[in-house]
Order: sequence, then C-alpha cells, then structure tokens
Amino acid sequence: MPSTTAQRAGRRRGPRRFTPRDLAVLGVLLGIPILLDIAIVWGPTLASVVLSFTNWDGIGDIEWVGTDNYTNLFTNYPVFWPAVRHNLLWLAFLGCLATPFGLLLAVLIDKGVRFSRFYQSTLYMPVVLSLAVVGFIAQLVFSRDQGALNAVLGDTRTPTDWLGDPDLNIWMILIAAAWRHTGYVMILYLAGLKAVDRSLKEAAAIDGASETQTFFRVVLPTLRPVNIIVRVITVIESLRAFDIVYAVNHGRNGLEVLSVLVTDNIIGEASRIGFGSAIAVVLLGVSLAFVVTYLVQELRGEKNR
Repeated sequence: MPSTTAQRAGRRRGPRRFTPRDLAVLGVLLGIPILLDIAIVWGPTLASVVLSFTNWDGIGDIEWVGTDNYTNLFTNYPVFWPAVRHNLLWLAFLGCLATPFGLLLAVLIDKGVRFSRFYQSTLYMPVVLSLAVVGFIAQLVFSRDQGALNAVLGDTRTPTDWLGDPDLNIWMILIAAAWRHTGYVMILYLAGLKAVDRSLKEAAAIDGASETQTFFRVVLPTLRPVNIIVRVITVIESLRAFDIVYAVNHGRNGLEVLSVLVTDNIIGEASRIGFGSAIAVVLLGVSLAFVVTYLVQELRGEKNR
C-alpha cells in the first residue's frame, strides 16, 4: 500500500504533459499577438523597404527604380539634410539637458522634500498630454502677436517671432518637447530610486562617503537598467518627433524633421510613396543604429562585470 501511494505521488510530481486543449490555448494566446505584430509592425516595415526601391503614386503601376530614390534623397532633396540635423539636435537636447534634469528632479523628490507629492504630480502632468497638444500650448506661449512670452517681456512694438523665425523656432519647440520629456524621465528614475536598497547608502555613509559620492558610486550604478530604458526612449522620442512640429507649422520654415518629410511625400499633394518610403527606411536605419549600438555596448559591459 505505501509503495502504491509513493508511485502515485511520484507520478504527480513528474513533468506535466500538455494536453491538446492546452496547446490550443497557448497557440491562440501566443499566435494572435504574433500575427498582430507581424501585420501591424513588421509587415508595413518590410513593405516600406521594398517600396523604397520603386516609383509608385499609390494608384498606377509600380515601377522598379533601384536606388534612384536614395540617390535623389541624398543629393537632390534640399530639405533632407536640415531635417537630419534637426533630429540629431533634438536627440542632443533631450539627451544632454532634459534627461539629466529629469534625473535631478527625481533625486530631489526622492529625498522627501515638502510637498513632494504635489511636485511629482505637477511635473508629471505634461506627460499625459500628447505632443500635438504640447504644440498648441507652445503656440499660445510663443506666438508673435498674442503669445504669453512676448506679453511678459513687454515686447509689443517689435514683438519677437519665436515660431516664425527659422533661427529661433526649433529652440522654442525643443523647450516645449523637453518640458514633456522631463516629467517622463523623472517618473522612470523615481521608480528606480525607490527600488535602491537603503542599506547600500548607509554602508557608504559609514565608510565616509558624501552624498554626491554615494549617488555617483553607489546609487547611479544600481540604476543601470533604468538608464537603458531612458536612453532608448530618448532616442526613439527624438527621431520620431512629428506631432508637435506639425501642430505648429506643418514642419516647415525651420522645423523640418524626417517624420514630416515621410508624411509629406506619402500622403501629400504629390504622392510619392516610393520616395517617402526611402526616407522612412533611412529614419528606421538611424534609429536602429543608435539603439542597437547602445544595447550592444551595455551587454558587453554586463559581461565584463
């Protein structure tokens, strides 16, 4: 009798075999998201790559032109290189100013300053707004004739055209985009700081480390996973910038970015789907170059440690 009971218990503890019903459920739960991902993300991506080598207006026959679209893009399209420069400037501004400022705010709030919940909610509030809404708010603030900034500065006789001057408008839009990005970064770093083991800080204090030394040598290294997320998000946000510039002036007169060029060529008045797809492929390549290079470096750093 005991041996029979032991055998039954051993059978129960053995590896469980999936029944046909289990496999069907797993197939549905995994298959549907994979199919949606292929249909919504990878399908259009591969289609754009193929169409970038063609000349097609969306209605007539598709004409294979090889690399002509890329040649024209790099040599005969005057707004392409300014758009690339603006996207890189966007990346540098968010990465070098907005992201460190968001980290600073997270550190200050994590220390438990008075009204920290109020500051946290207020600084995070712009994140719930879309970039298009941020663009409309930027118009209210930086408008030449009725903008709040000129009213505060008292510049009424010769008001500064903050959004109309191509030498100024990109910086005004970057400030508006950074206003939203800072709150997003702050929340991510604040969540990471809450997860830091306080015993590490106490041990550093016992060893005589100052608050600054403790942060850079103890706390910041533990935020490595958050750093990866923040930097990848910063790259993606910078290179796919569209809503805010399109809301201000449709991405023209100094606010040209790659995503606007894609839209103008694919669904603009003169539909050039092949040419617009070539710009989209360049944007995809630049995004992947930044993200993959950074992730490879991070993974190598993890292995070396």
